[in-house]
Amino acid sequence: MFSNKFATIFTALVAAAAAVGAAPADVIAPPVTAPKAGDLWTVGSKQVVTWDASSIPSNTTETGVAFLGFLEDGSDDEHIDTKNPLATGFPITSGSVTVTVPDVTPRDDYIVVLVGDSGDVSGKFTITN
Repeated sequence: MFSNKFATIFTALVAAAAAVGAAPADVIAPPVTAPKAGDLWTVGSKQVVTWDASSIPSNTTETGVAFLGFLEDGSDDEHIDTKNPLATGFPITSGSVTVTVPDVTPRDDYIVVLVGDSGDVSGKFTITN
């Protein structure tokens, strides 16, 4: 009799635990709103990278990293410069971060990659000297 009650209680607890399950984690990948496709940045200038933070939960404590990369036509490689981030450690809830444009080769297919716990990419823009 004891074993039947134990088995019934154990089965009920297992069923309840399975029903609760783990809460899905929030994925933070806000869309980059600037730079936009066609924007022009000059080496050495200060620029503001912006993103839509409206859907990020207010209690989020994630920090972000902004990287520079480029997208060549016909290639899926984003050529992200992970060794020299544009900015690090800023609150992902802020919606913007000011960066200094690095001394890079001029081209018209640069992108900014914004990473919280996931990532998003800007449109292609130009950097000139």
